[in-house]
Amino acid sequence: MAVDVWKRIPVREQDPKVRATNFEEVCLGYNKEEAEDEATRCLNCPNPQCVKGCPVSINIPKFIMELKEGNVEKAYQTISESSALPAVCGRVCPQESQCEGKCVRGIKGEAVSIGKLERYVADTAREMGIKPQGATEKKNKKVAVIGSGPAGLTCAGDLARIGYDVTIFEALHEAGGVLVYGIPEFRLPKEAVVKKEIENVKSLGVKIEKDVVIGKSVTIDSLMKDEGFEAVFIGSGAGLPRFMNIPGEQALGVFSANEFLTRSNLMKAFSSDSTTPIMHPKKCVVVGGGNVAMDAARTALRLGSEVHIVYRRGEEELPARKEEVEHAKQEGIIFDLLCNPVEILEDENGWVKGCKCIRMELGEPDESGRRSPVEVAGSEFEIECDAVIMSLGTSPNPLISSTTDGLEINRRKCIVADENNGQTSKDGVFAGGDAVTGAATVILAMGAGKAAAKGIDEYLSSK
Repeated sequence: MAVDVWKRIPVREQDPKVRATNFEEVCLGYNKEEAEDEATRCLNCPNPQCVKGCPVSINIPKFIMELKEGNVEKAYQTISESSALPAVCGRVCPQESQCEGKCVRGIKGEAVSIGKLERYVADTAREMGIKPQGATEKKNKKVAVIGSGPAGLTCAGDLARIGYDVTIFEALHEAGGVLVYGIPEFRLPKEAVVKKEIENVKSLGVKIEKDVVIGKSVTIDSLMKDEGFEAVFIGSGAGLPRFMNIPGEQALGVFSANEFLTRSNLMKAFSSDSTTPIMHPKKCVVVGGGNVAMDAARTALRLGSEVHIVYRRGEEELPARKEEVEHAKQEGIIFDLLCNPVEILEDENGWVKGCKCIRMELGEPDESGRRSPVEVAGSEFEIECDAVIMSLGTSPNPLISSTTDGLEINRRKCIVADENNGQTSKDGVFAGGDAVTGAATVILAMGAGKAAAKGIDEYLSSK
């Protein structure tokens, strides 16, 4: 069948009514024929804008050309030269605003489905037992990486690939960071995808020590002074949740999205045989409009709740990926836009019984360029509910910065680091990802980890 070059090959998904009742992956991805047909739409541009839109600079035209010719292994190795987590990125990256947003094919038609092709290549390579290529020579220099999330895994993988002896220190009992505790199973399967990606990083020679809390179990200073690490990368993420500080926020049944998702994703509380408790709300309000808010809302829905997303701006301003918003709508989640909570209502026993909101309208643009929401006087209303999930962003845990001498932080409690190479104010210590920028995307964290790996290599080579 002839391929319409102006339209992308549709991607198969679970039916919305079915998937709203399970935690299985929503998107089913391409099969071989679909992937190769979609690959033929790539123009193989001599000056590929898609690469410029990729935070880790994957050679996109090359991997798609290899796929088009049926060379999955070569396509995978091309991606792996730049990305340690291709099966993850193919699922959760905001391609529409990055590589696909720059795709020349998208000027007059639909952009090439770069993310779905990356996912297909990574998944197929995994099924074929293909591993990323490791170092040919060892440098005999030790580097410590703090945190096994996307920034840490990327930095560690890149350093190991060029011969460094790398150890990742992870505070939790499972490696993966936000990939295991923050993103739901129905978007990012843990056993089939995340754990396999981590195994690929380990196959490069990276060691992972879990249950090590930097700042308590050991400090950065002692790693460098007593354990022989010549450089340290801090990729500890941003896991400290923010709240609104409104009346009633301490009521029983108010959660941070972090806690709610961690219980479900990392500790499998959604499973009937799990020993980890999680609330199954009858009616739930999720406050926020980002990807984490969508994840929390869609998780609550699968636990049997009617879910309302309350967001103070309009649909055009929703920061979540359009695909995630569309999936949430298809599954029956209710969007109460241009609204903002002003009070959490409690019953006589201190449990949530409702969320009092006020309607908003958009005023003049704020510092970010977005129009600022303004309250509409006298427009208060109540949403009856038994749970409220706050998804208002996160900030870095101050434990590492407070236990490390000479590490500069800014007013937002983020570590100050050079965006080009990750160098901090402390010699030999580098940082990147959410610990530096505050909460951002997986791929931006990976880009920071990649930049820091290059910076560490230059630093140690000069020593």
